[in-house]
Amino acid sequence: MSNPTSTKPDTVIYPITDRVKHSLEVALRSCDELLVQDEFVQKLARSEATKTPLRIKLGLDPTAPDIHLGHTVVLNKLRQLQDLGHTVIFLIGDFTSMIGDPSGRNTTRPPLTREQIEENAKTYYAQASLVLDPERTEIRYNSEWCDPLGARGMIELASRYTVARMMEREDFTQRFRNGVSISVHEFLYPLMQGYDSVALKADLELGGTDQKFNLLVGRELQKEYGQQPQCILTMPLLEGTDGVEKMSKSKGNYIGISEPPDSMFGKLMSISDILMWRYYDLLSFKPVADIKALRADTEAGRNPRDAKVMLAIEVVDRFHGAGAGQKALETFEARFRDGAIPEDMPEVTIAEPEIGVLKALRQAGLVSSGSEAQRNIEQGGVRIDGEKVSDKGLTLGSGTYVLQVGKRKFARVKVG
Repeated sequence: MSNPTSTKPDTVIYPITDRVKHSLEVALRSCDELLVQDEFVQKLARSEATKTPLRIKLGLDPTAPDIHLGHTVVLNKLRQLQDLGHTVIFLIGDFTSMIGDPSGRNTTRPPLTREQIEENAKTYYAQASLVLDPERTEIRYNSEWCDPLGARGMIELASRYTVARMMEREDFTQRFRNGVSISVHEFLYPLMQGYDSVALKADLELGGTDQKFNLLVGRELQKEYGQQPQCILTMPLLEGTDGVEKMSKSKGNYIGISEPPDSMFGKLMSISDILMWRYYDLLSFKPVADIKALRADTEAGRNPRDAKVMLAIEVVDRFHGAGAGQKALETFEARFRDGAIPEDMPEVTIAEPEIGVLKALRQAGLVSSGSEAQRNIEQGGVRIDGEKVSDKGLTLGSGTYVLQVGKRKFARVKVG
């Protein structure tokens, strides 16, 4: 290996090897944005030249006890980087959870009590270990350095970031313009998340696209504390089984990674054919070339169900062990041979007093468009609670319904 060159006494430029290029390719796969790419390439090159793993951080607030497939989009990327030999830091935000993060919301997220946080955190790491290699994962809690700060330390930290910069955050700006209150404590959340990067000396931080502002604060605070700023890798937010909203337990469109194999398989089979490719991009470990070839075959006439079955088997096997996906497929097919409605299916809540059947089918993720919904009704392929639907203008009032499209797509829909 050639020796690194330097253009300045304190600036070392390391050689970009094939391994560095491969590592960058792994990092970029399916990501939304990598900031700043040139800096990250040099971090990779430095790591290889000095045999020093990068410190890669992911912070999750234990706001709920269960992890779903939406969370694993980032966890999968973390595992890929871990397999390249880098140090993964799984940070549980037990301190920041008590503040409440308004990211992507126009109101604050209610803070949790210490008891709620501790209860949720018990299962977080155990579930994350289904994706990460626990023997190569550093687990930390941000109360380790946030609690000792005290009032004096908090004020000193706050002095390192301006209100003008804080108001660049989109949701703060919108709320201010709309006259919606912003509590002072909300400014503390991105500050504390950024301080986590200082405490951990992170080289790279991962997060969803809705966390970009908070991750950038970490970069700026590291500069303030005399550290090399971390790079940022954001991953797309995975839509839930409805194909509309991002996956969320509160919206009932999630697939939990600790769900039984049959339930997980059934929910994956219920997603639309269009959404399936999004899931392939963000959840599958298959080579990109293989996914492209499979998609080309499907567009050329192969039954999309084949591709969906392959995806469902892959995901179920990942969380329940080799062979679990095939067994779930056999159970799934047996239910339909018997003509029975499956016990496990996606659950969708529609917060409206009533809704037209066409719109309900779309929001349930059973069809991708209104025209597809009409076509299925005209062909006699739509049932509600087992009864065939022929009226395209049918309105569903408040209540819970089992919607079915064809023989294999089901959703339990709660209206009202």
